[in-house]
Amino acid sequence: MNAEGSKDKRPGAEPHVVVLFGATGDLARRKLLPGLFHLSCSNMCPEMRIVGTSLDDLDTDAFRKLAHKACHEFSSRDVSDELLDQFTAKLTYVSQSASSSSEALAAAVHEQVEALGGDARLLHYLSVPPKAVMPVLEKLSEANLVQHSRVIMEKPFGLDLDSARELNDAIHSRFDEERIFRIDHFLGKEPAQNILAFRFANGLFEPIWNRNFIDHIQIDVPEKLTLEGRAQFYESVGAFRDMVVTHLFQILAFVAMEPPTELAPQAITDEKNKVFRSMRPLDPSQVVRGQYKGYRDEPGVSPDSDTETFVALKCEIDNWRWAGVPFYLRTGKGLAEGQRIISIAFNEPPKSMFPPGSGVGQQGPDHLTFDLADVAKMSLSFYGKRPGPGMKLDKLSLQFAMEETGRAGDVLEAYERLILDAMRGDRTLYTTADGVERLWEVSAPLLDDPPPVRSYDLDSWGPNAIHQLIAPRAWRLPFERVWRGKN
Repeated sequence: MNAEGSKDKRPGAEPHVVVLFGATGDLARRKLLPGLFHLSCSNMCPEMRIVGTSLDDLDTDAFRKLAHKACHEFSSRDVSDELLDQFTAKLTYVSQSASSSSEALAAAVHEQVEALGGDARLLHYLSVPPKAVMPVLEKLSEANLVQHSRVIMEKPFGLDLDSARELNDAIHSRFDEERIFRIDHFLGKEPAQNILAFRFANGLFEPIWNRNFIDHIQIDVPEKLTLEGRAQFYESVGAFRDMVVTHLFQILAFVAMEPPTELAPQAITDEKNKVFRSMRPLDPSQVVRGQYKGYRDEPGVSPDSDTETFVALKCEIDNWRWAGVPFYLRTGKGLAEGQRIISIAFNEPPKSMFPPGSGVGQQGPDHLTFDLADVAKMSLSFYGKRPGPGMKLDKLSLQFAMEETGRAGDVLEAYERLILDAMRGDRTLYTTADGVERLWEVSAPLLDDPPPVRSYDLDSWGPNAIHQLIAPRAWRLPFERVWRGKN
């Protein structure tokens, strides 16, 4: 565990009490507790205490044991028992099952605030299902824990425009927008932020980042996993609400936004929201919904369920830069591979001087590819001459991987970065109420008139209709791409 550095003393980095709702859930065990552990012992975050709370009837000792096991099991870094013992000593637990849970929660939080000197800021993390958000907000009010606090909310942010507005109204009655952090862990990933650096720090690509040079863009996030016991949540949400509105549209905004006036939260938010306002409402005829075979046999799934486990769609941005350039988005469960790929396909030359059989054009257009795996990777493909006599062309590529810089160990996991940003009050990588509501407006035609779900095999790439959706173009996945090793 890297313990270099010192406490951040900037404004907004005062001591924190993190109140973790859903503290015994899967997300908390896999990501949040290991992430808080890393932030704590690496000295990147301010001094903090953690109050966990959930419906499970545990005491503090049992919660500390749960956190100890979770950090050992799910941390992506080496875990020191000495540092882990120091971390778990900062944990307190309050069960929500008792009728006096609000008073107990308030008492536990105030005790930890006093332990930090009496002036700590509160950060509430709502790692709870959508139906539990309103009760949690009520509990925070009852416990008088709203003042001098910020709140992180997990997706989905509503299920349609009406529910999103209702949710925003409810939380705005307690928290100003500046204190609300709607989390999208995709935007916390190093490669997602590298899109901004790649576009706006270099003079080579920004001049061709428009409809004159780009033919189309694909954002492809297939998942190999199936429900993994989440039927109760997934049945009410589906692939479109779970992934597209929350994640893929946000990545689209990073790819499509205009240069912000500065690298600051409000400037970046303004440009992202301009993209959302320029998006055309989705056309249901340009959407393919799918459901993997066997989904209706999953425990907790209705035998006549119409919930999609797969969605592919065409999206258009009606502004000067992107008019006429289609964005193709695809995601689903039970697919052949787990990938997170953005592919920018450039226009092909208007005329070829190369003779038939040379190979030019046979492997599609040139592509710039971002791999949104946890360690950033990029590649740029192009045609080049094959060594030897004659004029034979092969598809070649320039590649970059973060590990080549020797700084891969400095990469923060997505939740770690986003929690740290929330502690500092930095909303650059978070979404806003206006942006969320606009995306539900764009989605309304699809939600009102969804096309029928089509069956697809597990370990496939989705229903066959996806090929008609993108024709005469082709999906980038599956494709043969070998990332060169570090050496």
